[in-house]
Amino acid sequence: MDQTDYDCVSTVLRSIVHISANPVILRAFTAQRRIMNMTISIWPNLLVYTVTILFSVLSPRITAAQEIADDILLSALKLEQPILLCGETVPVDDPQALERFEKEMLVSLGNRSQVILWLKRTTRYFPYIEQMLRENGLPDDLKYLAIAESALRMHAGSRKGAMGVWQLMPQTARKFGLVVDVHFDERRNLYLSTPAVVTYLKALYERLGTWSLSLAAYNMGEEGLEAEILEQGVTNYYQLYLPLETQRFVFRILAIKRIVEAPQNHGFSLSPSDFYAPETFSTVRVDAFTDLPLRLIANAAKTDFKTVKDFNPEIRGHYLAAGTRSVNIPSDGEAGFHDRLTALIEADAKIRNQRVYVVKEGDSLSGIAQKFEVPLAALLIWNRIGLSNVIHPGQRLVVFPASGGIKTDLKDIEGDENG
Repeated sequence: MDQTDYDCVSTVLRSIVHISANPVILRAFTAQRRIMNMTISIWPNLLVYTVTILFSVLSPRITAAQEIADDILLSALKLEQPILLCGETVPVDDPQALERFEKEMLVSLGNRSQVILWLKRTTRYFPYIEQMLRENGLPDDLKYLAIAESALRMHAGSRKGAMGVWQLMPQTARKFGLVVDVHFDERRNLYLSTPAVVTYLKALYERLGTWSLSLAAYNMGEEGLEAEILEQGVTNYYQLYLPLETQRFVFRILAIKRIVEAPQNHGFSLSPSDFYAPETFSTVRVDAFTDLPLRLIANAAKTDFKTVKDFNPEIRGHYLAAGTRSVNIPSDGEAGFHDRLTALIEADAKIRNQRVYVVKEGDSLSGIAQKFEVPLAALLIWNRIGLSNVIHPGQRLVVFPASGGIKTDLKDIEGDENG
């Protein structure tokens, strides 16, 4: 026990002695203890009584709310005839087909928070999808495919490798003209991927002849579907035995259509201000002679890195690959963008040339990061390398030292010996 601990113990002991010798304080403590004991003894009974009262008051209201919810679910299952999807009749007069529809309807309505997000996102993304479908003569109902696949999330991905709003596989995306490589994944950009999906859906319909089969093929692959058609000798989607997910797929799209078309009929009351605003941006052409940091594009567009990434979700990492590329930026940053970008590129090149560290014998990436007090991840970003890369003596690395936190002389950085 050190001196501080000893002093604390001595103070406590003196206080106890003082209280014990003071009859007024002792009587106050005794009365307080009696009150506490009484409270402890009546507390369980008080708690039971309170819960009983609350239950008696709230129980009728809870029951009424549950009855209303049940009524909404049951009313959602009441169908007028005929039921159409993409202009084709869905045979809900068949008990099995009706059961499959009811299951998807109830499952969708059971996740009310997800449905609210569907609805809120429709005003942001549906106008463009609707325009593309209309211009290509495709059924408007195909827009609900995007909700079924991804809930209108740009970065939605699957374990099988599907990606984006339309959940395209890499090989399918490349087949219809999208770039999927280490620099770009155009499946993540709605405005790039939707034209490809429109072409794909057209091809499926021309090949299979009905939209129900086309949607099934979109889900499981056209060759797999055609194999089942040949083996089973059935060309009607509703009579085919397919993978369980595909058997549900068309009915899921139908359920989404009915909910989104009439949300108020299913217990969703959103005001116009509840919906997300459409995306607005300008598109500029960027000619990059070398990989270009996105932060420079963001600065030239008078915005931030996150906005550039959000407007261009297909760009992977922190750089725009060398070449000519269309980039979306905020509209208020378009005027003067190219002049600002040119000046920023020149300034950045000058700074980078002054911030070069020459690798020495025995250096490691983690050691260099520690030496200049910068995150290892930042060092990797600046030099476009990975942890698995091997560095060699004489290799030049760009390092932007943390201000005021360098453990070594700045002479280690070429061209910046004086800081």
